[in-house]
Amino acid sequence: MQVPSFNLLGIHFNAMTAQDLINVTTRAIDGRARCIIGNHNLHGLYFWYKEPKMREYNSLADYTNAEGMSLVLLGRLFGLPIERKHRCAYIDLLPILADTACRNSWRMFYLGSGPGVAEKAAVRLRTKHPGLQIRTHHGRFNAERSGVENQKVLAEINDYDPDILMVGMGMPRQETWVVENNANISALAIYCCGALMDYVAGEIPTPPRWMGAIGIEWLYRLFSEPARLWQRYLIEPWFVLGQLGRQYLAMQTPKVLGGGHQK
Repeated sequence: MQVPSFNLLGIHFNAMTAQDLINVTTRAIDGRARCIIGNHNLHGLYFWYKEPKMREYNSLADYTNAEGMSLVLLGRLFGLPIERKHRCAYIDLLPILADTACRNSWRMFYLGSGPGVAEKAAVRLRTKHPGLQIRTHHGRFNAERSGVENQKVLAEINDYDPDILMVGMGMPRQETWVVENNANISALAIYCCGALMDYVAGEIPTPPRWMGAIGIEWLYRLFSEPARLWQRYLIEPWFVLGQLGRQYLAMQTPKVLGGGHQK
């Protein structure tokens, strides 16, 4: 499926609506072909600069959507034709994805959150979406690739043979896990989705959805969890803007050609 692809000073992403994400997921499952879906927001861009595994994951991804309004605003700042509709947070995507999964009898597996949290969220999802097939496993395990715990988790996922795997272990741990285990995962569509099920379970307050549409959801989250999120929202954005600014200025600086002296 063809969707617009952008390059923001070396950072690649796609202009995708919620329906576009559903479409690429459907295409992958119907065609029995693996599709890895990444996402970018300011927090993700921070780790994109800091963590090689994050860049590796985004290179591995078939599609990368704008999960945060910040990416839409940055894109516009640098002249990219990206629109508000191309910002899709996974808390907004999940109900649509769950409904589609019910209609198509897709199996979903969620790996992440603390013990008991994901299953609590799964119970709520099954209530709202009757017939939803979803299994969970918490994310508090030793994720060393060859370790016993990791191999047990992989075996549980592969025994269930999900159509969709959602990994919610926080950046960049979730992306690193997918990169290291990709060859051994039997799922057709893979998403990394952060604390998605923590919101569904009510462990974390969900911001009013209108706040996300106008780009101030971060403010609600910061006031809800200041101890956990102050660095993400007050420090990391300045680092990202600094990196983008340096790259942009470097591109505008004329290069001196030749190395000899005129006589």
